[in-house]
Amino acid sequence: MTVAPEGERHSGDLLQASQAGDGTALATLLQQHLPALRAFARLRMSPLLRGRESSDDLVQSACCALVRSLGSFEYRGEEAFRGWLYTAVANKVLEHERDARAQIRDARREVQGSDTDRDAALSGVYAQVLSPSQELIADERLRELEAAFDELPPHYREVLTLSRVARMSRAAIATQLGRTEDSVRNLLTRALADLALRLEQLRRESSG
Repeated sequence: MTVAPEGERHSGDLLQASQAGDGTALATLLQQHLPALRAFARLRMSPLLRGRESSDDLVQSACCALVRSLGSFEYRGEEAFRGWLYTAVANKVLEHERDARAQIRDARREVQGSDTDRDAALSGVYAQVLSPSQELIADERLRELEAAFDELPPHYREVLTLSRVARMSRAAIATQLGRTEDSVRNLLTRALADLALRLEQLRRESSG
């Protein structure tokens, strides 16, 4: 069972207040999840999409759509609520990926990746991908993590973002991926090992 970080108000309480028209509760609800949602989006974005737009804009777009449907959402627990949030962001990433690839021939739309995506909050969430106990990672390591993550097979990227960023349980991930819990545990172990190897290789290359 996943427990909300200390100091956070329960999402169910905030959701109920938001549905009753409390704008402050709505802002708090989204703000509590924003750093992890941004990290989740960036790690699932391709280098192409990451070079065209910021995860801030993408997550904001997803959240605007969620706010419009907030009144009809039925709260069924913290994990189900996070699943609703992260599924919306994942779908938004896929939508923007399709648009980016459709426009790939238009050189005028090519821009550099946004450095505004790199801050302490984002680094803190990224550190959880490497180790839940790890402290903030430096910008150089943040770039290495993204580069190594981009090289992972899609199913490794998915299980890592669901487990380490969205903080979903193995049972919930198994249901979403159509796997057993044992399969998810083994998949996560292999994904972490592969990521560690790729990070080590990048560091050796950069130091050599």
